[in-house]
Amino acid sequence: MLIVVPEFKEVKGQLVFLAGPIQGAEDWQSFAINFFSKRCPSLDIATPRGNYKDLNFDYDKQVDWESFYLAMASKSAGILFWLAKEKTHYCDRSYAQTTRFELAEWVIKNTINPFVNLFIGIEPGFTGAKYIRRRLSRECPEIVIHETLEALCEEVILNVR
Repeated sequence: MLIVVPEFKEVKGQLVFLAGPIQGAEDWQSFAINFFSKRCPSLDIATPRGNYKDLNFDYDKQVDWESFYLAMASKSAGILFWLAKEKTHYCDRSYAQTTRFELAEWVIKNTINPFVNLFIGIEPGFTGAKYIRRRLSRECPEIVIHETLEALCEEVILNVR
């Protein structure tokens, strides 16, 4: 089942949340959704990539939706963080600013509670990758950092309970 912001659906199986850049990034979420749909159709998927051309965009609803499903996924199949490289630059916003904050938040939660399921991948060309890799290797050495989205998705499937 696919859950797209801002809809709330009851999760019946294992849930994975697709965390990563949206604004300025390729639509990498579609690849992940198709991958999981073919390889693990029983997996529920939450994606924050909605229709951003909608004039009724509600920032608070977006953030609340993401927080709700991030927490749920952390106790289920997990949170997939894909740090996709920037495709389009927007001068009024730091690239992947929300993703960077959420990644740090969930890394800290993982160090406190190692039962949080985190899966991380960094696309070559993502700015700040060297720093993030260094910090993750020290804080969470058990987490494998993937360089392809396909390998990252495959790891999630291998860890579905």
